[in-house]
Amino acid sequence: MTTEVWVTGLAWTTALGAGRDAVWRSLLDGATGIRPVASEHRLRNNLAATVPGLTARDSADRQHRLARDTLVAALADAGVTRSDPGLHAVLGTSYGAHLDDATGVPLDAWCHRIATELGLSRTPLSVSTACSSGSDSVLVAAELVRNRAAELVVCGAADVLTTAKRLGHSVLGTMSPTMLRSFDADRDGTILGEGAGFLVLESAASARARGRRPYGRLLGAGSANDAAGTTAPDPSGDTVVRAVERALAVAGRDAADVSTVNAHGSGTQVNDDVESRSLARIFDGAAAPTVFATKGALGHSLGATGTVEAIAVLLALRDRRVPPVAGLRQVMPGFPLPLPASGRPAPIDTGVGLSITLGFGGFNTCLAFEAVA
Repeated sequence: MTTEVWVTGLAWTTALGAGRDAVWRSLLDGATGIRPVASEHRLRNNLAATVPGLTARDSADRQHRLARDTLVAALADAGVTRSDPGLHAVLGTSYGAHLDDATGVPLDAWCHRIATELGLSRTPLSVSTACSSGSDSVLVAAELVRNRAAELVVCGAADVLTTAKRLGHSVLGTMSPTMLRSFDADRDGTILGEGAGFLVLESAASARARGRRPYGRLLGAGSANDAAGTTAPDPSGDTVVRAVERALAVAGRDAADVSTVNAHGSGTQVNDDVESRSLARIFDGAAAPTVFATKGALGHSLGATGTVEAIAVLLALRDRRVPPVAGLRQVMPGFPLPLPASGRPAPIDTGVGLSITLGFGGFNTCLAFEAVA
């Protein structure tokens, strides 16, 4: 018998704030948290999306506070105590503060620091798969629940804006010299941000026993790696298609059941092109779900983006509407599906919501959610 995986808690911290519904309302209003962030270095762009009010000694402390506070909020939302002996944790990041602040410190040290400080009873699992880290943390957590290795898992990711990341994306040419405009005809790159998102997953049986109602169920997850290059994706989009097909197969659904897609939408020419081609193949001949993207509002929070966007999908399914794509003025030629390009939210039907992430190194992951009646 298949174990049903429910999402019973969630929390995010973003450039638009930390309140679940307050951030969601800002997204629906078309707001953006991208603003000038000073740098002593010459960058392609001094814009970024930082978390307001987050004070810290350095980038490592900033990562710690961001992840810790958001994880605590997710547990509280689910009514779970930190010391629950059945609680597992799967925590992700890309590099976090590692490129700037750590010398000989393991990349997973921040996870263990959080677990120790919060008194978590189990050693956390650590995931680092570039920009898909958050999504892959959810994928791993779901497998633990689905295979009955755990009844209750807090999962997600946090990532911070650092000097090394801003310099790196400037050198790579992936940073926009103007503004992040996902799927726009004039898109010219991404804008970096920071944030955190955590979900509490548990079996439906566990949630019912605790008297908890879910935000939705995680129907399936799929991943694939194209290994085409260190930073550039395979232009064919084969592994993006494969990741989505795997998620739908696990879910027992097909493309016609999908009502909305949160796309990676990084705003770079190559990524948006690949994603557009992939969506055209996946939904060829099927109903046309509405696509949305949040990076124009929240920046590209790298390893955290997958979980932040998964939360956006769950709230979209709850409210049956998706936010406008911030910064989008004219949809790129040939984009195959509807986009809320009017600056206003768009209604969606009931159905499956997909969250797609594309990471450096070819890490492609898809999460499939559905509202619970």
